[in-house]
Amino acid sequence: MKQLRAKLYEFELEKKRVETRKTEDSKLEINFGSQIRNYVLAPYRLVKDLRSKLALGDVDRVLEGGLDPLIHAFLVWRKTGKIAGDDKDEVPE
Repeated sequence: MKQLRAKLYEFELEKKRVETRKTEDSKLEINFGSQIRNYVLAPYRLVKDLRSKLALGDVDRVLEGGLDPLIHAFLVWRKTGKIAGDDKDEVPE
């Protein structure tokens, strides 16, 4: 019974290792150009999400934690593939 328990434990550990390895392999390296968002503070003020193409002029609100528009635009982009500049200036609901 102890050997069976040990084998089951090892089997579960291996499943977790494979899952962790998959997650680690999907991560991008941290290099110049791999950023997902740009914060421009001078000479003009703009926050631009490079994935959803959403640009916001209220930099202070974003820096203080107001990320809701960025999160919403990303979720819409991930689900539908639509970006902020498609068909209209606003992100679809």
